[in-house]
Amino acid sequence: MSSILIEQLDEITIITLNRPEKRNAVDRPTAKLLADAFRQFNGNDEQKVAILTGADGTFCAGADLTAVSTSKGNRVGIEGDGPMGPTRMLLNKPVIAAVEGHAVAGGLELAVWCDLRVAATDAVFGVYCRRWGVPLVDGGTVRLTRLLGQSHALDLILTGRGVSGDEAKQMGLANRLTAKGEALNAAVTLAKELCKFPQLCLRNDRLSSYQQWNMSIPEALRNETFIGREVIQSGETQAGAQRFASGKGRHGDFDDI
Repeated sequence: MSSILIEQLDEITIITLNRPEKRNAVDRPTAKLLADAFRQFNGNDEQKVAILTGADGTFCAGADLTAVSTSKGNRVGIEGDGPMGPTRMLLNKPVIAAVEGHAVAGGLELAVWCDLRVAATDAVFGVYCRRWGVPLVDGGTVRLTRLLGQSHALDLILTGRGVSGDEAKQMGLANRLTAKGEALNAAVTLAKELCKFPQLCLRNDRLSSYQQWNMSIPEALRNETFIGREVIQSGETQAGAQRFASGKGRHGDFDDI
């Protein structure tokens, strides 16, 4: 059976890590399959949002340390894909992590690579690789710091402790909390909401949010205007304004947009 499962639900692609006997730890072949799956999603114009999850109640326990212990671990090159697969990619469409159980070490890095995280209240996020001398090389030191601020990020990076529930949400690790076993369903509901919106505008605003990190404020504002003008010139903005003028979507109602 493949270590990666891919399902398309209308305009949503669900990618599942499928190594439950290893708590969905990622070895080198799985990392390649995972990166390829996201490349396929990114190039499919019919698919708007992806969801990353794990089989049998666990998101991902990180890299497969059994393979690492025999010098057959994940590829750690300066160029190309990240050790866990897609973690060096900036896709042009959003990805939601549906987290049950543990999202630790490289699994935490996969979760914070995603745009949003929907987590069960008992899901655990942590830099568990701290105790084994395994470094964060899939963006963990960068993305945790940018998402959470340096104080919260270093609390996780230095101590290796796990966080869950309200603390994970307060930190910004979890964007939504659900009951145990409901993370994937809630992620699908959220993905469907994102699919309803005008897509060029959603994607360009998302892109501006990512691109601004290595820019000065004037450069970032110029870039925001530049890619915003692309949306306006596409006709998407005028079409939306016409829907508003006709009475759609008033008072925060998004059901009929």
